[in-house]
Amino acid sequence: MLSSLDLSALPAAADLQRLCQALAALDAINSPDPEFRYYTYNPAWDEAEALFEMSDGEGDQMLVLFRPEGCCISGFLHEYDQPAKAQITRGLPAAFDEFIFGEPVSSIGTTFCLWCTPAHGWQTGVVETDDDGSEELLAIFDQDPATYADWANEYYLDETEREPLETAVVARLYRHEPLTRATAETLNPDLSDWPQLAADLAAIGYPHELG
Repeated sequence: MLSSLDLSALPAAADLQRLCQALAALDAINSPDPEFRYYTYNPAWDEAEALFEMSDGEGDQMLVLFRPEGCCISGFLHEYDQPAKAQITRGLPAAFDEFIFGEPVSSIGTTFCLWCTPAHGWQTGVVETDDDGSEELLAIFDQDPATYADWANEYYLDETEREPLETAVVARLYRHEPLTRATAETLNPDLSDWPQLAADLAAIGYPHELG
């Protein structure tokens, strides 16, 4: 399982960025109302920066910053103690200082921190516990479409009459295939505001053929 103690299975920064776009696109399909989306992605968060966010609405958040130098992950789980930030960010490249020590990360908090650069791959600072909650939040990055499908079937479809998401259909978005109306309707037959979905996908930077 992915965690701050085992970084070997995390995808490279470029692959992670594509995955984050796919996750945000899937959530835009499953939740037309942005307020209830779990995963979001902003390709123009700042100059030469993109931001992926996970928020469960109950206090747990994960932010992933993408820059030309690589990417950096700040995770926060409200039921875990926050370690000394100087420890878990030891060795952090200066390119990520403003992200980790500025807003909104500073106000949210950080219970684990990881970063990836082309020269050194994935790294973390000093982790003094065998359970910092990172396994729970990083699991979605295993690049397996079934992981998202299983999660979304519980998060979005529980107590609804919608058919469960098919892993094979989720995989199309993991491959960044342009989204068609037929594929979108397979994932969520209740969709009706196609211009809004097209606008959401354009904002995410995900390819589509919705007109």
